[in-house]
Amino acid sequence: MKHLEFDGRYAEAILRGKKRATVRLGRKPNLKPGDEVLIHSGGYAIGKAVIERVESKTVAELTDEDAFLDGFSGREELVNALKSHYKYVNDDSPAHVVVFRLIEKFEKPVTSSDYAYEGNLPLEIAENALKYLDLPEEDRKLIELFLKAGSLRKAAYRLGGLNKRYLIRDALRRAYEALKAKGIMGPKV
Repeated sequence: MKHLEFDGRYAEAILRGKKRATVRLGRKPNLKPGDEVLIHSGGYAIGKAVIERVESKTVAELTDEDAFLDGFSGREELVNALKSHYKYVNDDSPAHVVVFRLIEKFEKPVTSSDYAYEGNLPLEIAENALKYLDLPEEDRKLIELFLKAGSLRKAAYRLGGLNKRYLIRDALRRAYEALKAKGIMGPKV
C-alpha cells in the first residue's frame, strides 16, 4: 500500500475533512486516481484514503480552489505554507495537487513504523523470526540487537547513528516476508 505523509499539525484538518488535498513540490508523486493510501500525520497512521486526482502545474498556476482543498484560506496562505516546508519555492517550481478522499479513520492512531510490516509490530516479527527462521547471520545479529536495545532508534545508535535504521528495517522486512511465506504471519492491515 502507498503512503501520504503529513506534518502533525494537519491531522485534525484531515480527519475533519477540511484538508482533502496536498500540494507537493518537485517530482510527481507516484500516485494515480484509485490508489488506496495510508495517511500519516505526526508519525502516526491516522486513516486510509483513496486518490481522486493528481494534477501537475507550477506554483504560479496554483489557485484559490487548490488552496481550499488543501485546507488553506487562499492561494497566498498555501504558498506561504509551501515556503515553510520546502527550501526553494518560486513561481516556476513544479507543483502537484493530490486530491484524496478519506475512506477510513483509525480509532486509535497507529505508529507509522508499524505499518511498514502490514500492521504487524516489529517486536513480534523479531521474536517470530528468531523462533521460526534460519536467518542469515547478519540478519540474526541485527534482529537480536533490535530486541536487546528495545527500539529501532536505540539499535541504530548502537550501530553508529540514526541513519543506520535502514539496516534493521531491511532485516525485519526480509524476516517478515519469510514468515509470511511460511504462513506464520500475515497482513493485519
